[in-house]
Parts: sequence; C-alpha cells; structure tokens
Amino acid sequence: MTKTITIAYGDGIGPEIMDSTIEILQQAKAQLDFNIIEVGKNIYEKGFNSGLMPSAWDDLNNTKILLKAPITTPQGGGYKSLNVTLRKKLGLFANVRPVSSFHPFVKTNFSQLDVVVIRENEEDLYAGIEHRQTEQSYQCLKLVTKQGCEKIIRYAFEYAIANNRKKVSCFSKDNIMKITDGLFHKTFDEIAKEYPQIQTDHYIIDIACARLATKPQIFDVIVTMNLYGDIISDIVAEISGSVGLAGSANIGKEYAMFEAIHGSAPDIAEKDIANPSGLIQAAIMMLVHLNQTQSANLIHNALYRTIEDGIHTADIFNSSTSKKQVGCKEFTKAVIANFGNQPKQLKIANYSENSKKTIISSQNLIKYVANKTLIGFDLFIDWNQDFQSLLNKLKTLESEKFEIKMISAMGLLLWPLIDQHQMPNYNQGLTILRFIGKGITGKNSHDIINTDIKILNQDIIAMIDLIDQSKIDFVKYEGLYLFDNKPAFSSGQGE
Repeated sequence: MTKTITIAYGDGIGPEIMDSTIEILQQAKAQLDFNIIEVGKNIYEKGFNSGLMPSAWDDLNNTKILLKAPITTPQGGGYKSLNVTLRKKLGLFANVRPVSSFHPFVKTNFSQLDVVVIRENEEDLYAGIEHRQTEQSYQCLKLVTKQGCEKIIRYAFEYAIANNRKKVSCFSKDNIMKITDGLFHKTFDEIAKEYPQIQTDHYIIDIACARLATKPQIFDVIVTMNLYGDIISDIVAEISGSVGLAGSANIGKEYAMFEAIHGSAPDIAEKDIANPSGLIQAAIMMLVHLNQTQSANLIHNALYRTIEDGIHTADIFNSSTSKKQVGCKEFTKAVIANFGNQPKQLKIANYSENSKKTIISSQNLIKYVANKTLIGFDLFIDWNQDFQSLLNKLKTLESEKFEIKMISAMGLLLWPLIDQHQMPNYNQGLTILRFIGKGITGKNSHDIINTDIKILNQDIIAMIDLIDQSKIDFVKYEGLYLFDNKPAFSSGQGE
C-alpha cells in the first residue's frame, strides 16, 4: 500500500541531497507518494518567524511523516528554530542518531565505532525561553520534567532491547546542576532496575565527550538531555569519517520526522559536491519505520556497497582509501547502479517487517504525586547602588511573615558572611534576595525545622509590594517549595 509522506527541500545543499534521496527512493520502488512543503529561509523572509507556512501543518497532520532536508535559521533575534518548533509541536520526544564506522573504506581512527545517541528532544535549554533582565544580565531557562526524563530514558532501554544492544550509558552534568540534571540521572538509575539484562553506566558530560573522542568503542546506546545530545551526536558523526554520513529519526507517539544530522552548508550549495548519505540514511530509517523493509534493505546495501567501492564525495575522499571522487549526482547514480549488490565487509542490512517497534505509551509512565509546600521566595532585583545601601534598605522592611535568609549574585553568597572581610567584589546588577517564612528554617535555607507554618501566594505578593514601595527594582520572583518536606531549590555557594 502506497504511503503519502511530506517532504521539505530545505536550504543550502538541501535541494540537492533531497533530489538525490527521492531519486533513490523512486528507483528502489518504495511505495511512497510525496507532498512538498516549503520551509526555511524563504519562509522566514516572507515574515513567518517559525520558518513554516500555516498551511504546512494541515499537510503534516494528514501524512504524519516528514522527510526534511537541512534548513537555515537566520541568526539574531526574532526567529525561532524550525527544527525545535517541529519537534515540540509534533511531540517528537526522541531523537535517534545511529553512527557507525565505515572502516576501512572511510578514513577514521575508530574502526569499532558503533554508537546510537538517543537525545531528549522537547525540553532542556532548547525550550528557547530567554530574557534580558538587567543592563548586564541575560537568562536562558533550563526546563526539565520528570515525565520527559522517564519517557526518553525508557525509550532508550526499549530501543536497546529491540535492537539487540547490550549497554545504555547516561550522560549528565549533575555534579553542578543537581536539581535538573540530577533528576535525569536519578530517573535513569530508577528505570535501569527494570532492565537487568541491559548493562548501564553514567558519565559526567565533560569526561563523556573526552571518552567519545578517544574511546567511542566503549559505548553502545547513549541517552542524554537535549543540548548534550545535539553536541555529542555531531562529535560521533565527525569521528566516524564525516558528519555528512549520519541520519536521524525524530520519533513521537503520532508523528515522525527524518533528517540528516548536518546543517544546510550554504557555502557549498549548488556546486554538486554535497554528500547525500546522511539524508539517504534518514530515508532508510523512515522506510523501516513504515515497514517498507524490502526497499530499506535494497537502499542500505547499495549505499554501503558504493562506499566500499571507493566512490566517495569530497568530504570523505582520501587518496589512500578512495578510488574515485564524485559529486552528489554521480554518487546517486552509483548507489542506484548497486541495487541488488551487498557490501562485502560492511554490515549487510536485514531489516524485517516483524522487527519490534520501540513505542512508549503514556500508560507505561509512572505517576508521581508529591506533597508540595510553599515556604518562601527568591526575589530577583536590579540593584545599581553599593551593597551596604541595599542592606540598609532591607533593614527598614517590617514583615510578620518573612525573614531574609540570604543575598546572592550569580549563585554566590553575599550575605550573611561570618567574616565580612570575605565579602567578594560586588558587581551591581542582578541580585537575589531569599525570603523564607519566619520559623521555618534554622541556620540556612535548607535547614528545615518547622513545616507547619503556612505561607500563601498572597503573602508573597504583599511582601513584594512592600519591597516595591521601598524603591527596590525587582525583576521577577521564584517560589521556594518543599516536595515531601525536602527543599526543591538550590543553596547559595558558600551558604
């Protein structure tokens, strides 16, 4: 049965590699019809800041499948990344990026490389929520949910089982971001217990990148957060021989999007030198997703045989491993000419229509209910006078509900200090005042001694109004909560 999919030609080298991929799909007799939507630079320039025409959503709602070439997002303010918009609006929570070595046919230092990066796709810093708060201070919010962590981590384990993988590694930075990245690591450890047949380990992201760059063969499946996954998947693709070789799948409950992992490379556009392999690999993943495995096997084996034959585009051409340097069009013809042939050394494709699908239902997710208690608030202020003047202002505030527990800037404790001579240099600007309900805490804001005292939102509003009357310019406030009587906020460095 023929399946209609949506295709987007994108920008830069996008039209060239999409033409290549479509020609290969058609020659392989994939049972596909194509609806074309326009995305990217031209749409941005027409005044659509999302990079997508409103009518394109109707097409996507009908087909549920998007094969997309890379696009160019204009730099500067006012433009939203189309990739991020698509992933979030279509619920594409899992970004799956398999990368393997083509040794000895493509030059690489890592002949045993065979890694799948599974990247959380909807949360983290890529929510794109940013603000300028003061003359000098800017903010980007890192948003993470328990459900989002569990969904992607469970997907990684289910993927490992479905694809006969042996180990899942978790990458985070929870030695610094103890609440957000800490949640990801903790959730990984919890879910790992449900899969005793899968080996697990955890790496701090900085040493993880170092290991990937020097010993990638020690990894199998990697699951990580959005930003880290974006970075490490490019690292892995590059050390395989070229970032132009890898494709990716963006998977959700209803929709799926397939794309090369590289960018639009406008500097080499329309020169017939681009490598279409990444988008071809993405199309193979799409065919497997659609259970058109006969065409997937045909294209996979022809692509790998072409690379074995030493017919290479400029990005992977090497005089010691390659036989002929070709452009995008000639490479496409070579792949089609290899239909029916199999690689002799590289892995032969054997995709089956009975392959187990990696599907995560919301019914599989654990429902968490925690007791939430409001105990105070952090008030972010814009202060442009000396620090002692701020202290003098705060001393004049009279509140029956709150006491000021801490003053900090950029996470560093400014007050109270045991020795005021230890006071760091204070650069006026964004400063945080921590107010806690009187009698709730002891020596510091994490020393909880009484949880029976009730603080209401209206108490906070009244306190902020009092502060505003004292001519302290506030930017925003964050509520401070206990969940199951445990502090759910960071302490100050030095508190």
